[in-house]
Amino acid sequence: MTNLRDLQLLAALARHRHFARAAEACGISQPAFSARIRNLETELGTPVVQRGNRFIGLTREGEVVLKWAGRLLAEAEGLRQEIAALKGSLSGHLTVGCVPTALSFAADLPARLRPAHPGLVLRIVSASSAQILRGLEDFSFDAGLSYLDQTVPAGIRATPLYPERYVLLAPPALAPRPRGTASWAEAAALPLCLLSSNMRNRMIVEEVFASLGLMPAPVTETTALTVALTQAASGDVATIVPERLATSLGAGLGLVMLPLTAPEVEKPIGLLTLQRDPEPPAVTVLRAEAEALAR
Repeated sequence: MTNLRDLQLLAALARHRHFARAAEACGISQPAFSARIRNLETELGTPVVQRGNRFIGLTREGEVVLKWAGRLLAEAEGLRQEIAALKGSLSGHLTVGCVPTALSFAADLPARLRPAHPGLVLRIVSASSAQILRGLEDFSFDAGLSYLDQTVPAGIRATPLYPERYVLLAPPALAPRPRGTASWAEAAALPLCLLSSNMRNRMIVEEVFASLGLMPAPVTETTALTVALTQAASGDVATIVPERLATSLGAGLGLVMLPLTAPEVEKPIGLLTLQRDPEPPAVTVLRAEAEALAR
């Protein structure tokens, strides 16, 4: 019977794409790591790794093994969590994929989980909405914080949390006015730093501009909202960010925050999890705390 530890090693190899780094991450020597991968291949009767002078990738059979490894390891972790919960000490690691615009919300979750579950470690990973769905399907993410304005695939449970509203953050010299609101048309006339075009937030911003017949060209694109905030604070550009994030991260930067109107836009943010029965206790706890935080 295939050893779960061997499946963990294979998953680490697929994640790191390097034998030495994967072995180090798993806390064993590289020769021992390689030997266990070869033992797995012998047990399964098929090569799972394409070998050369360096790691090339998994074989077609290896990709199938990796898919099942993710499922088996996730179920084993769920079992371990449930037994631990019965003993009153829920522990382990919970990996949450999070769209950049929801990172400020995600950052408040560990403090809510820690008092009752100090042994539960939350790992927050910035990812696009598409990456989050893939991560849930291959079990590299236990949950995701993402947009709910598009069709949620079958097998995914969506829990609505809060509406994302948008504001213009601009240095005083660029802001249309020092207080009040700004229109999307006024925002379009400014030099803008926006998220990269593959990010859902950028798509939403462009959809609004297009509905108004506007096609502003950003002067900077980034995958990190901290870059947009830093550039705006330098006085050279403005940016468009969610109101929740602007309130938590924009304070103290000397920027003018103007809610965007004409039109007023809201997009739902929610928690995505796989529909599993039984559901891992850590995921259930995370959902409850996320809903409480959103209220």
